[in-house]
Amino acid sequence: MYEIRIHSRGGQGGVTAARLLALAAIRDGKYATACPFYGAERRGAPVVSYVRIDDHPIRVYSQIRHPDLVLILDTSVMDVVDVLNGMKPGGRVLVNATDHREMKGFPSFSVDLTGIALRENLVVAGNPILNTAVLGALAKMGIVTMESAKMAIQEMFSDKRNVTAAEAAYAELVA
Repeated sequence: MYEIRIHSRGGQGGVTAARLLALAAIRDGKYATACPFYGAERRGAPVVSYVRIDDHPIRVYSQIRHPDLVLILDTSVMDVVDVLNGMKPGGRVLVNATDHREMKGFPSFSVDLTGIALRENLVVAGNPILNTAVLGALAKMGIVTMESAKMAIQEMFSDKRNVTAAEAAYAELVA
């Protein structure tokens, strides 16, 4: 089972990114679950979402304590949360950043999801929405196929800018 933990802030699209990723995995013929974890949070508060992907039915519906991949949609979350806590050996990290970041010995990938969302004018209430762009980066990392990522995005959103954002993140991901 491949387990992913997504760290974001309320209003960035982290919860929707988890749903999109699970849907894309299902389109790839896998089993997948997506689960957010938050209380009565408000826009801007740290939020954690979880995604599990497997070739077999998934019967675990809990927080992910030992992820294979950690996604960091807002680096300021690292000031208040140990985002690498419990990482599996060989785990990977994807960071929304303009520069490449080393993450305590874990293979890390960077892409400017915020810049992509702003370029595509994917903004709600003044906040860039990162959920569709990140799917392109995850496709480049081999988590899902780009074809399934586009299908999932198109099932949820009719605006073509969302697919364009995913394509940009696919092209701009840096290892």
